[in-house]
Amino acid sequence: MTEIATDLEQQVQKIAAQARAASLVLATTPTAAKNAFLDRLAEMIETSAEQLKVENGKDLEAGDANGLSTALLDRLRLTDKRIADMATGVRQVRDLPDPVGVEIERTEHANGISIRKIRVPIGVVGIIYESRPNVTVDCSVLCLKSGNAAILRGGKEAFHTNTVLSSLIRKALQESSLPEAAVQLIPTTDRRALLTLLKLDEQIDCIIPRGGEGLIRFVAETSTIPVIKHYKGVCAVYLDRRLDPAMADAIVINAKCQRPSVCNAIENLFVHADIAESILPAIGRSLIDRGVELRVDPAAAAILSRHEIECTPVSEEDWSEEYIDLILAVGVVPSLKAAIDAINTFGSAHSDAIVTSDPEAAETFLAGVDSATVYWNASTRFTDGFEFGLGAEIGISTDKLHARGPMGLKELCSYKYVIRGTGQIR
Repeated sequence: MTEIATDLEQQVQKIAAQARAASLVLATTPTAAKNAFLDRLAEMIETSAEQLKVENGKDLEAGDANGLSTALLDRLRLTDKRIADMATGVRQVRDLPDPVGVEIERTEHANGISIRKIRVPIGVVGIIYESRPNVTVDCSVLCLKSGNAAILRGGKEAFHTNTVLSSLIRKALQESSLPEAAVQLIPTTDRRALLTLLKLDEQIDCIIPRGGEGLIRFVAETSTIPVIKHYKGVCAVYLDRRLDPAMADAIVINAKCQRPSVCNAIENLFVHADIAESILPAIGRSLIDRGVELRVDPAAAAILSRHEIECTPVSEEDWSEEYIDLILAVGVVPSLKAAIDAINTFGSAHSDAIVTSDPEAAETFLAGVDSATVYWNASTRFTDGFEFGLGAEIGISTDKLHARGPMGLKELCSYKYVIRGTGQIR
C-alpha cells in the first residue's frame, strides 16, 4: 500500500512540476496563439458531441445507481444545448481582451524612473470540483487565455465525461503548438491524490474548489496553498413594501425554480410585513404549483394557512441551509433594516436581491447587504461569468481578498511592477 501511495504521490508531483514549466511558457505566449487553441477546442467540442453524450451517459447511469439526487444528476447531465453552450463559452473567451501585460496604473517618480503596474498570470491554478463537467472546459480556457497552467481534479461522478473533455483539450493544445501540460486532469479520483496536490505549494500558486460545502471546507482546511472559494450559496430575495407584484412573482419564481441546483438560486424569501397579507398568497401558490416546499415562520404560516396553502414550520437552521432543491424558507420582516440584518446573518455573502419601486430603499439595501453580488429588481440567477460578459467563470468567490464574485480573466491575474530608469540610484 505504501508503494502504491508513493507512486501516486510521485505522479501528482510530476503533474505539478510539468504545470509549473508550462506556466512559464504561457506567461509570454502571444494572444494569437492562445486564441488559435480556443478556436480549435470550440470546433472539437461541437464535432465530438455524440462521443461526449455517450461518456456522459456512463456517468449518469452510475450516478443514478449510486443514488445521486435529481438536482445533482441535472448538474452532471450534458445535453445538446449544454454542449453547444460550452463551445459558445470558449469562443466568448477567445473574443475577450487578453489581460496579460495590460497596464493597471503608472507613476512617474520625481527622479525620472517610470513605475508601471501590469497584469501577469497567477501561474499554476488547481481546480477541485464536483459533478458539473462544463467546469472542465470553462476553467481550462479561462486559465489558458490568462496565461495560467491548470491542474484539474474532477469528482468521480463525472469521471468519464471529464476524461474525454480533457483529451479534447490536450489534442487542441498539441495542434496549436502549446505545451500539453498547460491543462492536466488528475487521472484518478483517489483521495490520496487530492491530499498530495493540496500540499504542493512550491509548484501550485492557487487552489479554487467548486462543489458542495463539505468539499470546499475540506480543501480550505487541508491546503497549504492559498484557496479562493465560496462555501455555499444561501441567497435571498427581499420583497419591500412598495413594489410591482407581477415583477416580484416573476423574480422569485425564476430565482428559486429556474434551476434550483445551482449556487445562485435563492434559499430564503423575506417579505415586508406591510405587504405580506396581499402578496404572499399569490407567490405561495405560484411556488407550490412548481413543486416548491415552503418552510415558513409563524407570521407567514398564519397568512398562508388562511388561504389553505400548504407549508411547514421553518427551523433556525433552515435559514442558513443551502437546499440545492425545490425548498424555500419564507419569513415576514418588520422593516428593510430587519431584512438586511437577516440576510447578513443567515446568508453566505453570495447573491441577494431586493424587489422595490422605492429607489432610496434599494440603495440602502445595495449598500447594506454585505454580499459579493447584490441586485435591485432582478433575479439572483444572473450571478454567472457568462451572464456578466466574462465568457465563463472559474468560480464565484465570497472572499474579500484578491477576487470577489464571478471570476473571469482579470481575476486570474496578479500583477507586478515594471520599473524603467536611466541609471537612477538611491
